[in-house]
Amino acid sequence: MLNFDYDILVSGGGVAGLTAAAVFGAAGFSVLCVDPTAPVIERDADGSDLRTTAFLQPSQALLERAGIWERLAPFAAPLQIMRIVDAGGPIAEPRIIKDFNASDISERPFGWNLPNWLLRREMLARLRELPNVTFRPGVGTQSLFTREAEARVGLSDGTRVRVKLVIAADGRMSPMREAAGISVKTTRYGQKALAFAVTHPIPHENVSTEIHRSGGPFTIVPLPDWQGVPSSAIVWMEEGPEALRLAGLPEAEFEAAMNERSCLLFGPLKLASRRTVWPIISQQAERMSSERLALMAEAAHVVPPIGAQGLNMSLGDLRVLLELAEAAPERLGDRAMLDTYHRRRHAEVVARVTGIDLLNRASMASSQPMRDLRAKGLDAIYSLGPIRKTMMQLGLGARG
Repeated sequence: MLNFDYDILVSGGGVAGLTAAAVFGAAGFSVLCVDPTAPVIERDADGSDLRTTAFLQPSQALLERAGIWERLAPFAAPLQIMRIVDAGGPIAEPRIIKDFNASDISERPFGWNLPNWLLRREMLARLRELPNVTFRPGVGTQSLFTREAEARVGLSDGTRVRVKLVIAADGRMSPMREAAGISVKTTRYGQKALAFAVTHPIPHENVSTEIHRSGGPFTIVPLPDWQGVPSSAIVWMEEGPEALRLAGLPEAEFEAAMNERSCLLFGPLKLASRRTVWPIISQQAERMSSERLALMAEAAHVVPPIGAQGLNMSLGDLRVLLELAEAAPERLGDRAMLDTYHRRRHAEVVARVTGIDLLNRASMASSQPMRDLRAKGLDAIYSLGPIRKTMMQLGLGARG
């Protein structure tokens, strides 16, 4: 009889890894979660993640089950309408505006938006409530040895742990994926994303807005009011050199540039945080699993920030892992479970990575003929009611 230190080791303490630890902990499994970097849980602290995450309906249900949602709900901004704006004409102004309303397919919003730094704060608080979950910040995974019945993981503090299942939620450069020898396919677009918060005089009314011109979308995502003023998170994608130029502008010049790019849909935007810059790539792992190891989140797939798909794909991974683990807990981490996980997730992940790649390439179009073609495509999709509803359902995570 093998003696295990924990049922599950989660490598990675980002939003996906903390969620995995809470979900499996709430389901009764013993969990160790490690990350070499301690989470930054204050908005204006150095190193805080100013990006936001929109949890779509299926993800919200998983967070609710894990006891996390009740902590997040007071800070969440509902996303009732997804608005697509084409501003790809000769001058930067809206020429097509199309609203995708959640009420067409559901009685609830598409999702709820929250800042990543706040997610980490509330998720850590939830982990402290779970006696069967241990979180060790400042400790990373360094080695992986597996055999049919167990995994042994070497940690950066010199200790080793024996577990039934290793969940790699340790990012696009995943050390556990590398240790298992799983290859990845990476696509580089030459883009970067600026992420920051703004205030604006016109309320967002729970509308998430993607403005397409060139370089990538300029996305305005609702946040709760900041200091009594309407507030939103911005993800502004541009070609890399332009993104870096914008990031270095004096505040007044930067605000002038972002107001031109926003088409002033919510009135003049006022910077309400520092600016952060993130590289944009697509990436997918050759496999979602190997012996005693499951890949999830950015260890398995990375997509540009379009349509709120990134973390919601990650929680799709987590839902399937949990379902398989609960169906046969005595087989946690065995070959049959992990082969089933790979089969159930990999084809869908490939399809979504491919689809988002195409959307991103369309959003980058700089020539006028290509921008005009993109506008005609948006018009055509919106005009066909069944196709519009199918796209909204697929965006929520329904299987095609």
